[in-house]
Amino acid sequence: MQMIRSALFVGQIYVAMLVLGIVFAPYAIVSRNGAYAACKTYCKWVFWTMGWMVGIKGEVRGDVPQGEVLIASKHQSFLDIMLIFHALPAAKFIMKRELLYAPIIGIYAKRLGCVPVARGKRGAAIAKMVADVEAGRAHPGQLIIYSQGTRVAPGAKVPYKVGTAVLYQQLGQPCVPVATNVGLFWPRKGISRRPGTAVVEFLPEMLEGMSKDEFMAQLESTVEARSDALMREGGFEPNGVH
Repeated sequence: MQMIRSALFVGQIYVAMLVLGIVFAPYAIVSRNGAYAACKTYCKWVFWTMGWMVGIKGEVRGDVPQGEVLIASKHQSFLDIMLIFHALPAAKFIMKRELLYAPIIGIYAKRLGCVPVARGKRGAAIAKMVADVEAGRAHPGQLIIYSQGTRVAPGAKVPYKVGTAVLYQQLGQPCVPVATNVGLFWPRKGISRRPGTAVVEFLPEMLEGMSKDEFMAQLESTVEARSDALMREGGFEPNGVH
């Protein structure tokens, strides 16, 4: 029965994405606020339906940043994207360039000011984004990067990429790490959904001025330790997976 409910849930969220994307399109085209309204409305719909359809409750913990900061998050599934985005006042993502050509998602990503990065050309994209912000051409806000560069299954060990430290130093802004356990309930692949409380947690701010090595060591240890704790809270022992 849970698999049937999961399949129905997954199907309807894609239909909702299409419908809301079309309905909000005129507003989004003329105003960035319209793009934010569309995406936040979609998040609310997903959060509401996942509760009664598959038994997942979304929870955001910690102090949510309001000003310009870098957000360095662990990434386990599409759900952590939505929880982080909905919590922040002006979120935008470092994203794979291929997503710009995805229906609906690509259009709204451009309007939100997300930064597309081609494989092997992250440095050039980041440099342009920093220049655009300084020149007033880019919309300021909270820039989100997934430091491991991909969705990581609970318990899997994937190294953190130094590009996060490069971005941290180029921006000259504090960094807020984010931990999560959402992959326990909404996996990175497949349609199965498991009941439980999916959490993203904003951790204490890391101030600007650290060296690359110091920053990366602190970021990884902080995010991994807290994510492991959240996964244990969800009934999963991360050290039991290799």
